[in-house]
Amino acid sequence: MNQYEIFNEYDYKEDYRYLDEVIEYTLKKQNISNAYLSVIFIDDDKMHEMNKEYRGIDRTTDVLSFAYEDNENIIGEVRELGDIFISIPKMKSQALEYGHSEKRELSFLVVHGILHLLGFDHTIDLEHEKAQFSLQDEILNELNITR
Repeated sequence: MNQYEIFNEYDYKEDYRYLDEVIEYTLKKQNISNAYLSVIFIDDDKMHEMNKEYRGIDRTTDVLSFAYEDNENIIGEVRELGDIFISIPKMKSQALEYGHSEKRELSFLVVHGILHLLGFDHTIDLEHEKAQFSLQDEILNELNITR
């Protein structure tokens, strides 16, 4: 059984219980069981600081994933996948910019983060980008979380 926690450090007031289904479905679609991950909602200042410290990029971003696994030879009963940090202000501004709901944008960022924890990396090249974004769209469409 998969386990996860959502830490609302930003104090996001909207109902985000739908993320339970998003997380479970994404892990199931990737045949992941007995795994743990966390999702942490933060503000832009904290995200900017983390992006600068860990990626050397001096600006905020929407999502950062920190994978605990670096290979597939993990021994143990529960796989600790890692942490996903989401900037709630950035998520809100992107939802407005892209013309869709916060539910859609937050779901996208969670799926995106989970796939990074599982080894997907759209920054490698166009082929990897197409694979990751296609899978993200497929998952969200199957959950009827559309634009």
